Amino acid sequence: MAKYLLLKHYRGGPERMPNCTAPMEEWTPEEISAHIGFMNHVADVLRERGEFVDAQALSPEGTFVRFDAEGKPPVTDGPFAETKDLIAGWMLIDVDSVERAHEAAAFLSSAPGPGGKPLQEWIEVRPFLEHAPAVTD
Repeated sequence: MAKYLLLKHYRGGPERMPNCTAPMEEWTPEEISAHIGFMNHVADVLRERGEFVDAQALSPEGTFVRFDAEGKPPVTDGPFAETKDLIAGWMLIDVDSVERAHEAAAFLSSAPGPGGKPLQEWIEVRPFLEHAPAVTD
């Protein structure tokens, strides 16, 4: 089994979502409920298969923080490296193969959007690093 992070993006991937031109804040309450209900359904199916680990939606709010030697660390609300505007949430799965991770991502991509049509959104599939890279001199 290998762990994969399925990342949902606000703006899509290589291209916009074919069936969604409006941001979620412009969807009807029924469309949002259907979308969230489907996301829960995907999690339940993956849970039944023993593949679901966790899932979370992310707020568009956030800050950057870094170590600054002495005193209070500097904090800023931007500029962000796109992630604040892009990453809407994630699902962590533990599956037998990258092919199975792709199948789960495609299922997640079929979540309904405006008008109940599948969003066909791009889902980023990222494997967890299994071993630290070797360091050579």
